[in-house]
Amino acid sequence: MSAPFQFKEFAVAQDQCAMKIGTDGVLLGAWATSKTETSILDIGTGTGVIALQLAQRSAAEIIDAIEIDGPAFEQAVENFENSPWGDRLFGYHASLQEFAEEIEDSYELIVSNPPFYTGAFPSEDAQRNKARFEDALPFAHLLAGVSHLLAAKGRFALIIPFQEETKLIESALPYGLHLQKCCRVRGNQNSPVKRSLLEFSFSKTQPAYSDLQIETERHVYTKEYTELVQDFYLKM
Repeated sequence: MSAPFQFKEFAVAQDQCAMKIGTDGVLLGAWATSKTETSILDIGTGTGVIALQLAQRSAAEIIDAIEIDGPAFEQAVENFENSPWGDRLFGYHASLQEFAEEIEDSYELIVSNPPFYTGAFPSEDAQRNKARFEDALPFAHLLAGVSHLLAAKGRFALIIPFQEETKLIESALPYGLHLQKCCRVRGNQNSPVKRSLLEFSFSKTQPAYSDLQIETERHVYTKEYTELVQDFYLKM
């Protein structure tokens, strides 16, 4: 059993999870944080790291997290129970479709680090495939679930590969979801944009665009990236 990943205010065990903690999830958890929402939903929680980040920074009374994979769900719940915010974090072993049909509540903030690599060839590990490939949760299913569960004035934030950005923005429109913010992420000044952080709501507005560079050189982080994630990583 591998040692849990230690953050400043919580630890995350991940040996039962197909997708380990990576930059994407922590970026989203830091970028999407708000102190005003009272109800939050994390779709496809995996290790539970994003829900834990939101619990650390927000005063939300309810932070629900859904996960379709059994071992990952059990580990996320364990991570929630071992955190300082176990009384506010609730895990559900269900698909998004099942959850949306059962739950009558709405959420002021919904976050997701969804499966991706639509053009990649699936590996032989079915659990990892489920976590990584968009076929396991097509954008249309994600957007339909979000449009059903999001409060009228709520926000939906997610991180996706940059090459999927235009497709997702266009796919969101039939569900009444309009882009509010877009942050394009690159590793360093010489690398291409790899990820897009997107925020949607039901309100039409002119989107705000920004860029984020993670490193100036190997293991030397930019001021902007450090300020974004320093509440979480031990060595920042």
